[in-house]
Amino acid sequence: MKILVSDSLSERGVAVLEQGGFGVDVKLKLPKEKLLEEIKAYDGIIVRSGTKVTADVIDAGGRLKIIGRAGTGLDNVDCEAATRRGIVVMNTPGGNTITTAEHTMALLVSMSRKIPQAVVSTKAGKWEKTKFMGTELYNKTLGLVGIGQIGTYVTKLAQGLAMQVVGYDPYLAPGRAWELGIQTVALDELFRRADFISVHTPLTNETRSLINTQTIRHMKDGVMIVNCARGGIINEHDIYEALKSRKVAAAAFDVFEEEPVKPDHPLLTLDNFICTPHIGASTEEAQESVAVSIAEQFVDYFEKGVARGAVNIPSVPPDALLQLNPYLGLAERMGLFQAQLIDEGIEEVTVEYRGEVTALSLAPLTVAILKGLLTPILQDTVNAVNAPFIAKERGIEVKEVKWSDAGDYTSLIRLHVKAGAHTQQMAGTLYNKKEPRIVESNAHAVEVNPEGHMLLIHNIDRPGVIGTVGRILGEHDINIAQMQCARPLKGGNALLILCLDQTPSLQALDNIKGEPDILSVRLVDLSRVP
Repeated sequence: MKILVSDSLSERGVAVLEQGGFGVDVKLKLPKEKLLEEIKAYDGIIVRSGTKVTADVIDAGGRLKIIGRAGTGLDNVDCEAATRRGIVVMNTPGGNTITTAEHTMALLVSMSRKIPQAVVSTKAGKWEKTKFMGTELYNKTLGLVGIGQIGTYVTKLAQGLAMQVVGYDPYLAPGRAWELGIQTVALDELFRRADFISVHTPLTNETRSLINTQTIRHMKDGVMIVNCARGGIINEHDIYEALKSRKVAAAAFDVFEEEPVKPDHPLLTLDNFICTPHIGASTEEAQESVAVSIAEQFVDYFEKGVARGAVNIPSVPPDALLQLNPYLGLAERMGLFQAQLIDEGIEEVTVEYRGEVTALSLAPLTVAILKGLLTPILQDTVNAVNAPFIAKERGIEVKEVKWSDAGDYTSLIRLHVKAGAHTQQMAGTLYNKKEPRIVESNAHAVEVNPEGHMLLIHNIDRPGVIGTVGRILGEHDINIAQMQCARPLKGGNALLILCLDQTPSLQALDNIKGEPDILSVRLVDLSRVP
């Protein structure tokens, strides 16, 4: 495996990759044209904020399997294009937490006490004590927009300075907010109440220009605003006008919409605006941490299949993966099995999880089922990364249902697939918590080990049918490894399942189909499933 490091990465991070057996090339500041050429030779790429991994770069990387960001933000990676191609995208969300939170508080203090301006004045030989009258943080209200890992740590630091913290985060559980000592409020209320505002959200369509002329109108006169998250969350033109009018008393940015920021940017002309060149994560400890983290994540993914820090695939901790792995094998086999019994386009997939399995992380299991269902159509172009994306793109509705009762089993996975006017149903379980078994096929109770080559024959339940099928396979030198017959009613329609040592010829299948008591014949191939 070859890994390209296209932005600066600590030597320890590179060493972790090399010790993992990877070939590592460090090529910094590659021009776009050169990157498009170089990426063809690599299985993975590690970037920071400098390299833009755009859709055309991803398309050029024919061998590319993984994109890693040594840091939190992924603004410079086209995650949708990567997902479509089945490429894992991962970051190191915890590596910059402390350093970015500390930088947020450093800007907050510097802004409130006008420290950068006072330093410049004093170094110029002036002694302007009255000019730099500051504002205390004590007992002031800090409004946090976004309370993830960084926002949580900012909360602790602010509370240490005796600030009151209110927050807006629709994904924060009320119990967690109570533990942190944060009062969660609506965004409009946060803007009305806060003396200081700090943003800690990713840049999305919903958060772009979240702070603008309209929202600033709802804020207190003299509010102070910090942005160490992402450029573009605060509208730079609108904050410039608010700073000029002193509606906003001061602002401090570590990030800008366009970086490096241009020397003639209007914000740089204001004496109540301070800024730093995107150094929120620039501490020796943080740089070392994210470099080692992303390198270890690459090693884990290629060696163990564990996608820690992945943003476009369900991530499972290594300890939980031990329990989940046997179910993953069962789920993919069920999807692949079912797909080979369907003639029309799939419209809807419903997965029932019953019993003990419901205590596990179910998202990877549903993904494995989708991968199995789509493999006969898309072959090697579908994987655990892009299967949900492809299903959505094809208009397949996917549902999950959980039940505590698994009937006669400790755990059961039941799969319903609607295709055209028909709905196929299958159920599977694990024997001894590790051996996959299909225990239901539509109305038939069965017990099938889903592997190798299988024939599913629907026939009229009459004497001699099994013997006839066995004779035809014997004539074509096809050995039967296992056989099972299931019938809901005596004399009705039966299901004969044969596990074979090799794939039967088309002639053998045609001979079986030609028998008068045979209603249908299906060949199912599970020989390539790991």
